[in-house]
Amino acid sequence: MDGRDRVLTALDGGMPDRVPCALSFYYVSLDDQAPPDYDWEALIDVQFVHLPPSPEEEAFSRAVRPFPYDTRLGTFEQMATYTRWSYRPETPLHHVDGLQEQVDALHARGLAAGGNLPHLGGELFEAAWRLRGLEAFLLDLLERSDWADFLLDRLTALACRNAEALARSGVDVLALDDDVGAPVTMMISPALWQRFFKPRMATIIDCARAIKPDLRVIFHSDGVYTPILPDLVDIGVNGINPLQPDHMDAAKIRAEYGTQLAFWGTVGCQTAFSFASPEAIRQEVRLRIDSLGRAGLILAPAYDLGEPDIPWANVAAFLEAVHEYGGRD
Repeated sequence: MDGRDRVLTALDGGMPDRVPCALSFYYVSLDDQAPPDYDWEALIDVQFVHLPPSPEEEAFSRAVRPFPYDTRLGTFEQMATYTRWSYRPETPLHHVDGLQEQVDALHARGLAAGGNLPHLGGELFEAAWRLRGLEAFLLDLLERSDWADFLLDRLTALACRNAEALARSGVDVLALDDDVGAPVTMMISPALWQRFFKPRMATIIDCARAIKPDLRVIFHSDGVYTPILPDLVDIGVNGINPLQPDHMDAAKIRAEYGTQLAFWGTVGCQTAFSFASPEAIRQEVRLRIDSLGRAGLILAPAYDLGEPDIPWANVAAFLEAVHEYGGRD
């Protein structure tokens, strides 16, 4: 099997020849962290297409480059996403050149190709509250449902056009991203998610699969979103990300759902990659495989690798441990 076969088999709930390795649910490069002679790209099975920066983003990047990395604006990658929030419905993703070429290049390397929608931090919930303000949008959901419906319908229409563009480019995996989870519970009730967001997420998935029926879909949210897992299954989500070990019990979810939902992530609590030893990272990988099984599993860090205090030895330990422990017995 090549990486593409592994990822698609895992997302279908099957058992590939080895547990696939991912870096996140979006485009990640380790070129600035890895030693020059370390071929990290040979150790991953999936990569996401990289959207070219807008002129506004390029200008913003030039402005923030002189600041020290630990300036409390966030990492460069986090800051760069802020300017992506200026995407407008009149400039959908199908105007971006080179998507097809990126997908073809990833497939030629034997990798699965993933795609993300440009958005304001998330397709629907996050985008809406960033546009309206969190308090105002939560009140919309409770007291002004017609306002919430109008805004969410517009965001859904934009997301559908962008999902269709990615499907036409031939991506294998569509990652939908909406942080509705918090450390202990969801930010909104499951009932509100079912009323306002479930049918619209289903519409986005249906639009993409109308063009590419075999498209696999993963859903990302930080924190706890266990109450809506049945809904995600219902609308055709293949896998969930990242199952942060400090917030969601992946083994319990596996026991309940089997491989009906693939797991993409699961490795490391919030401080693990920064402060644990390489051996601890290796044992974390082994624990996830032993407790979750090799079927329906794509291992990835449950938290971002872009923080400045993450030592390269821990990243390398993760990549190498997936290959060492991920093969069939």
